[in-house]
Amino acid sequence: MSTSILAAAGSGGIVGFMLGLLGGGGSILATPLLLYVVGVAQPHVAIGTGALAVSMNAFANFASHAIKGHVWWRCAAVFSTLGVVGALGGSSLGKAMDGDRLIFLFGVLMVVVGILMLRPKKSASIECRPIDLRMCLTTAAVALAAGAASGFFGIGGGFLIVPGLMLATGMPMINAIGTSLLSVGAFGLATALNYASSGLVDWWLAAEFIGGGIVGGVLGMLLAIRLSGYKDILNRLFSALIFIVAGYILYRNWGTLMIG
Repeated sequence: MSTSILAAAGSGGIVGFMLGLLGGGGSILATPLLLYVVGVAQPHVAIGTGALAVSMNAFANFASHAIKGHVWWRCAAVFSTLGVVGALGGSSLGKAMDGDRLIFLFGVLMVVVGILMLRPKKSASIECRPIDLRMCLTTAAVALAAGAASGFFGIGGGFLIVPGLMLATGMPMINAIGTSLLSVGAFGLATALNYASSGLVDWWLAAEFIGGGIVGGVLGMLLAIRLSGYKDILNRLFSALIFIVAGYILYRNWGTLMIG
């Protein structure tokens, strides 16, 4: 097995492992790993390829939540459909931006994600809201915004979609997580296809990355059962890792703000 295949499968394994262990957030590492470990030269190719890998992981996790009955299907379909429009617009804007500047902004986003992961999860009781014009307009606005951010950065965007669904519909968190995964998969696939139309997806690399992610995901889920009592500590450690990677990205790409 060549070094490049090992790097791709290993990087995918790390993302899958983090997703299986923590239940979310791991996909934010896909683009940095593709750039700095696998050695993808073009930032746009890393984002397009990473979006495809994130999409496949999301669809796989969505299937397990659907089997458990955690999905609100009508909300999932509406949110995903509207969000895909935002994802196509956001990814088109991302493709048009200078790659190094886009990666710098990605580093800023990672800092935000790290901070959000450090916040304690509150199990607040939420009442389901009536399906009226206000709810529909709120859902549409949140879906378009989350899709645009997901497409622009080539990320899953679950950290935006889950609270967005809860805000718009009042659904419980477990249902928001299950329902969000259809949107994460749809947004990632729309972004990947948009990038692919410009030749910015490495399909073989994506297959290696996804293959590693499947193995890593299984291992992560098995370990999650044993370490379930240490979830807060694991989240804090992962947040620290995100801050370190974000710092490296910002350091590597700081010069892009000084030029032009």
